[in-house]
Amino acid sequence: MRVQKIDRPFFVIVIILMLVGFLIFSSASLGLLTRDGINISSAIFGQIFLGLFLGSVLMFFTSRIDYKNYKKYSFYIFLASLILTSLVFSPLGFEHGGAKRWLDLGIFSFQPAEFLKLGFVIYLAAWLSSAKKRIHSFKFSILPTVAMLVFTGAILIMQPDMGTFLVIFISAISMLLVSGVKWKHIFVTILGALGFASVLVLFKPYIWQRILTFLQPSADVLNSGYQIKQSLIAVGSGQIFGRGFGKSIQKFYSLPEPIGDSIFAVTAEEWGFVGCAFLVALFLFFAYRGFHIASKTTDNFGGLLAVGIVILIVSQSFINMASMIGIFPLTGMPLLFVSHGGTALMFTLLEVGIVFNISKKSS
Repeated sequence: MRVQKIDRPFFVIVIILMLVGFLIFSSASLGLLTRDGINISSAIFGQIFLGLFLGSVLMFFTSRIDYKNYKKYSFYIFLASLILTSLVFSPLGFEHGGAKRWLDLGIFSFQPAEFLKLGFVIYLAAWLSSAKKRIHSFKFSILPTVAMLVFTGAILIMQPDMGTFLVIFISAISMLLVSGVKWKHIFVTILGALGFASVLVLFKPYIWQRILTFLQPSADVLNSGYQIKQSLIAVGSGQIFGRGFGKSIQKFYSLPEPIGDSIFAVTAEEWGFVGCAFLVALFLFFAYRGFHIASKTTDNFGGLLAVGIVILIVSQSFINMASMIGIFPLTGMPLLFVSHGGTALMFTLLEVGIVFNISKKSS
């Protein structure tokens, strides 16, 4: 049994993602030069300091902390993440773009939903591993998972942050699958979620509007369809090999959030199809090595935790990319390792550190 060395291929792919991500972000940041009231140096500093620097420090520490400790305190971690995320509705929370998702901590802002994603995965992995002998029971597998999703969803839907809730739901289903839960129970859970989503559309008109925009992006290109229209223009302009690094035109005047959720469109315009395929390949290899680590872990909790974390990162990234090329509704979620968002990058690297530690205990 390996007890010292982390998985080297996984480590290499993480470093490449960090470097490529910052390279893309640096180029996309030039688009802020034409935006009034936006400080480009502040955006880059936040990405470097809060995201890359603090994230790397946390990755180092979590790679050295025995992941089994998280199981002991999983309930309290999940509870703390729920409470912290609820604070967005307190005076500490502030609104941006019509959503209350951030906490103002004075020197920097913080998006607690990133902690909630990790807290959820840790607690679900702990529960499913503890209920291993009764995993085929609907009572001990599906019902606790649904209860966790209800508490998590209630907070996220009120913000609203449907994108984060979707990523958590995908991770939960994936963890249920690998834990050995019966397919019919998972199928019932998915059907129930679809029914809930249908009802939610009635009470959240903006969700229906996004679905309509997805189905008919050209219906209102000056308003609801503006972002996807400009994104598709950028993607098409890149063609096979792209315009070249730093040469995107759309990022200067047309693309909303060129360093945020629209950054993949900038990537497509500058790097073309080949560059985008390379980025997708990086995430696919990240997923492959993460699942490899999970499969080699003799501890059930460690395997489930690794799967949950990998799915959190990869599913969010693919949803972002899919939305920018018009094959999935817009969610507003960042492209991890690439988009602006110090909190998201910091927690992504923290989570990667946990997977590193799990890989040390792999057989």
